Amino acid sequence: MKMKSWLIGATAVTLAFLLTPAAPALAADNPVPVPPNTGLTDTGKGSVSAADIDFVIKVRLAGLWEIPAGNMAQEKSNDPNVVKIGKAIAAQHVSLDALDREAAKKLNIDLPNQPNGDQQGWLKEMENASGTQFDQIFVDRLRAAHGKIFPAIATIRAGTRNDSVRKLAQEANQFVLTHITLLESSGVVDYGALPTVAAPANPAQKGPVPIDNQMIQAASNGGGVPGLSNTVILLVLAAALVIGVITTMRIFRSR
Repeated sequence: MKMKSWLIGATAVTLAFLLTPAAPALAADNPVPVPPNTGLTDTGKGSVSAADIDFVIKVRLAGLWEIPAGNMAQEKSNDPNVVKIGKAIAAQHVSLDALDREAAKKLNIDLPNQPNGDQQGWLKEMENASGTQFDQIFVDRLRAAHGKIFPAIATIRAGTRNDSVRKLAQEANQFVLTHITLLESSGVVDYGALPTVAAPANPAQKGPVPIDNQMIQAASNGGGVPGLSNTVILLVLAAALVIGVITTMRIFRSR
């Protein structure tokens, strides 16, 4: 009987193992997973917020200046690595721009057809520079711009209600992270010029978490645990004290 139970258990475990979906394969030399291209629909369903519209427009604006910037890098830089970076970023922004225009059409979002004032100024800087000065301006301007839109993409990806915007954010995130990495591979990024990250209000494990804040606030207002009156708390403590005394007396009597 025991052997039969053991066989049934072993069979169940084996079936569970075989039927469990396999996790994405990880290369031996690169244990970092790549997001699977599944589960993302693109039907245009879901409400579109003002933040969603702003995001779709900003993706378009990014392509409008980074494509010509990448083309300039191929023409003006004397550094073969910067030339390759410019070529890759320009080509990839052409692809991202096509995805963005497709999403905008589906959601009836009007897109700009020229870079904004700041972006035009950055392109002018590159036009007036040459040699290593051009390389520095090209890398620093693009690296700073990608760093600004990177957290914005994460916010949209996490909170949008529209499936087409969600899919675009997922794709844009992978483009932008690739471009940040490419630009940093140039070896000339001026990290000291990048905006500093704001300090967290409550560092991890170094300050009250929300529930602690509630307790502190309740205590400072003369209350106790939220939802419990002082009278109830005193009655509970008194009952616990009585039970403790009775238990102690019984122990001594039994001895």
